[in-house]
Amino acid sequence: PDQAALADRGAALVGQRTRVADAGRAAVAHELEAHLIEIGVEAGGAQEDDLAARLAAFMDDHIYPNEQRFHDEVEENTRKGQRWTPTRIIEELKPKARAQGLWNLWWPKGHGGELTNLEYAPLCEIMGRVFWAPEVFNCSAPDTGNMETLIRYGSDAQKARWLPRLHGGT
Repeated sequence: PDQAALADRGAALVGQRTRVADAGRAAVAHELEAHLIEIGVEAGGAQEDDLAARLAAFMDDHIYPNEQRFHDEVEENTRKGQRWTPTRIIEELKPKARAQGLWNLWWPKGHGGELTNLEYAPLCEIMGRVFWAPEVFNCSAPDTGNMETLIRYGSDAQKARWLPRLHGGT
């Protein structure tokens, strides 16, 4: 297929995905809650519920409406021979996520973070609805894995050299 056909197909998929996401959000949340209850995991506390609500609102306000823009920017970068250049939309949204307290949500509770992995998991489900969204919150691979490895096993010198930059999302 030519580039125009691929772009048209991409736009159609984004529109379809958005409609499905809007219709299915409540059903997915209900299904997830039922599954957690079934396996004996209680629903999150007030902090986790607040984070989930704020994260879902951020997704509604900033991520879903910009899905096409993200794809357009990647396409533009690719045409310029700069496929892996960071997109403007992600870089614009990072400070907004940070300002709303939605930054580095993955940071382990045992190392100064706010959540356990179990508490963080439902937030991953929300972010994972759009493949590029975790980067906006500084919660994307490989950075989170690199930071966690440094937190757990890095020397003081390695932590001082690498963690501030990774933690800052740059």
